Amino acid sequence: MKKIGIFDSGYGGLTVFQSIRQQLPQYDYIYLGDNARAPYGTRSFDIVYEYTLQAVRKLFDMGAELIILACNTASAKALRNIQQKDLPLISNQKRVLGIIRPSAEIIGQYSKSGHVGILGTQGTVDSNSYPIEIGKIWPAVSVHQQACPMWVPIVENNEYNNDGADYFVKKYIDQLLSQSAQIDTIMLACTHFPMLLKKIRRYVPAQVQVLCQGDIVASSLANYLTRHADMEHNLSKNGTVQFFTTENAAKFCDTAKIFFSGELYVEKIVL
Repeated sequence: MKKIGIFDSGYGGLTVFQSIRQQLPQYDYIYLGDNARAPYGTRSFDIVYEYTLQAVRKLFDMGAELIILACNTASAKALRNIQQKDLPLISNQKRVLGIIRPSAEIIGQYSKSGHVGILGTQGTVDSNSYPIEIGKIWPAVSVHQQACPMWVPIVENNEYNNDGADYFVKKYIDQLLSQSAQIDTIMLACTHFPMLLKKIRRYVPAQVQVLCQGDIVASSLANYLTRHADMEHNLSKNGTVQFFTTENAAKFCDTAKIFFSGELYVEKIVL
């Protein structure tokens, strides 16, 4: 069985995986969360690269043929090195894809003003990956970024629906919008952030569009498989799903319910 691997440092990648599985239910999937070492957002480039490469190698060993880094921080800090340095030594047939490029490709289609906002972790913002990638595809678009360091803890502690979350949601949105009155499109550049979408929309002007990455990444993957017939043909199609975590399996199941609807059978592994 040659499967599609989904990797995230924590739980947020489950929001991306949910969309992928809804659009492409026929394939076999392995989801791996490095929950024991999360969050990645505050870690150095070297550590994120090291941890992500360990996860990629593990997924390949477990039968993954194509891996999606469903984590903005891993995509920002590790993807290029893995694609250029490591993958040629591992296999000429296997592939590793990220979620920043698909998001960058689509965002310019939504903005009429040419000013877009990025809400992400500190690590993603510091990497400048979104301005770089958007600039390659949409050179006329101005990119404004805002780190939201409190949002991931709010979500993972199941506080995202409570009134106390509003202060930090409004705070970071106000900081982003203060950078330009012309921002008309905002990308939620962290897979945890869709859990805060209702509150985000409460504090974003009605004319500003808010984009989540799940459906964007799923559509991009479907397009990729259409364009790469050899890869698509090699992938097994039994509709199976396996979940793995580096944390306690019971803890993973309990927290994962925030992000993923459906039954979870989880195994703990060591990277």
